[in-house]
Amino acid sequence: MNILNSPNNFPLWQFLNQPVFNSQTKLILNPRQFEHLYKIDLLERCLTQECSSKKYNVTE
Repeated sequence: MNILNSPNNFPLWQFLNQPVFNSQTKLILNPRQFEHLYKIDLLERCLTQECSSKKYNVTE
């Protein structure tokens, strides 16, 4: 079984804590669609973070 597709990695808490009556965010009731969009959002947030290894010059 692939670790990324295991049921233990589903963002259950984030799925259950979606804002229900918020006009700025869309409520997603399909768990597969929510997981897909959550993973995309997580990847985008990770890529925008500053990497601590960039502070050090590796060539020296």
